[in-house]
Amino acid sequence: MAKLSYLELSGGPKEIGHSLGRFGAPAAHAYLIHSAPWQGVMQWKGSDQARRMAEFTERYFPRIWTELQGLALGLELPFEDVLLWNCRGDLWAMAPDGCTTVQMPGEGQPRIVHNEDGDPGFAGHCGVAKFIPDSGMSFVSFVYPASVPGHTFAVTQAGLAMTVNNVRARQVEPGVPRMVLTRAMLDQSDLDQAVAVLRDHPRAGAFHLSLAQRGDARLLSVEFSSQAVSVTTIMQNSLHANHAVHEAMQGFEQRITQSSRLRQERGHQLLAQAGAALDPLAVLSDQHHAQYPIWRCEPDDSDAENTLATADIQVGSQSLKWQVYEDPTGEPQFRFADITRIDQV
Repeated sequence: MAKLSYLELSGGPKEIGHSLGRFGAPAAHAYLIHSAPWQGVMQWKGSDQARRMAEFTERYFPRIWTELQGLALGLELPFEDVLLWNCRGDLWAMAPDGCTTVQMPGEGQPRIVHNEDGDPGFAGHCGVAKFIPDSGMSFVSFVYPASVPGHTFAVTQAGLAMTVNNVRARQVEPGVPRMVLTRAMLDQSDLDQAVAVLRDHPRAGAFHLSLAQRGDARLLSVEFSSQAVSVTTIMQNSLHANHAVHEAMQGFEQRITQSSRLRQERGHQLLAQAGAALDPLAVLSDQHHAQYPIWRCEPDDSDAENTLATADIQVGSQSLKWQVYEDPTGEPQFRFADITRIDQV
């Protein structure tokens, strides 16, 4: 499997965005701008929806707006195009982002284990990045070429752990792009303030989040859309496979692919079989279903997605211990204590 890069980015928002853009530029020019997903999103150029999302981003989150400007400079691509790409899930229900997450509340020390599923064309071009801004919260996040951080998995200086699953909304209202909202959540000092970012701003697209924090016994499952924000506390081992499942979200118009539905069903089956002996990495490496496995490695994947990394985040009362795997059946490539990288295998 392709290796993940490790990088550290520091400075102001434009400088950090520029550095992230330079990291992603080779993949953006060699693959992304020629891809079907990119062409699909670019059809929205000049649309009222795109204009409104740009206005909301600049109004509510000027630092992230500046970060996006720096990202475009580093990518050497037009700002409007880069902004649109970072609105892809708000504009297009079939954006190539999937993911599966196992949520384990434990005894007040939650564990979140997450398969990051994305465009196979990015294999070998993704990384784990430590962001050290001049002001604001430092954090470590999985990063894709041409995207702001925070829509994958991340751990922050405040001990906040977040994983993100795609939800394919069919109905999107004018609001802040979902990737901008989750990027803003990484700047918050606790779980409640992170959730407040969603509740206090107009929202465009939809996501599912698993949230926990060092020293906080709660493990939160959050689903949000233009219409609602639903927050539940996970009380027993659960699994989420990138479509909205909360009772409060029933009636929400979404696209549920066959892969998403069958991963959810297979995950529930594995959790029931394992009981208290649950091994979340075994669940996330399951390939029982030949066409729709949980661990997705096939070049002809039905949703054009592959598992690009797996994160295992164990949230304690005093610290977080977490690992990032390229292969969930093997050894981790990176190990972290909170946001400090402690070794490389």
